[in-house]
Amino acid sequence: MKLFYSPGVCSLASHIVLRETGLPFTPVRVDLQTHTFDGVDYYSVNAHGYVPLLELDDGQRLTEGPAIMQYVADRVPEKQLVPAWGTMERYRLVEWLAFISSELHKNFGPLFNPAMPEEVKEFHRGRVLDRFQWMEGQLDGKAYVMGDTYTVADAYLFVVVGWGKYAGVDLADFKNLQALLGRVAARAPVQEALKAEGLS
Repeated sequence: MKLFYSPGVCSLASHIVLRETGLPFTPVRVDLQTHTFDGVDYYSVNAHGYVPLLELDDGQRLTEGPAIMQYVADRVPEKQLVPAWGTMERYRLVEWLAFISSELHKNFGPLFNPAMPEEVKEFHRGRVLDRFQWMEGQLDGKAYVMGDTYTVADAYLFVVVGWGKYAGVDLADFKNLQALLGRVAARAPVQEALKAEGLS
């Protein structure tokens, strides 16, 4: 398999999960400024032009981080990175992935756009902080978002919440979130992914 990624963006979550599974893959770095990799036009691989994209052994291509993370985790069920399909726990995981994607990931986007007016950025910072406040309560007494078990949702949350330090979003008031980030950061596959992307 090949994972098309760019350092530090949302594809880092898929990168982490691939390393957690131990499945063999080749990371392919995409320059999101020029939309190229190794001199090749990335749009020829992904018409959307964004990462991640996972190219499977048979040539099929899968996009969207939540889909990629669940696909690779389902291939190694003994790692317990996702609950089994058909269980309520799996739908809770999907619920968390959807929340992180729509309520956090999308609200961070404008904060990294230099053309975005400051008042618009403040609006989105407020939305992110509001969501953090809700999550702080949800995480009370839990090691990870699903309870005591680390899942792909924690990898995604680690990446997205980690953007706060670059986007002017202060995590000081969110002890549960900070503790979760620390637990995820301490995992060897997470450190391997960060090192591979030049982030540590």
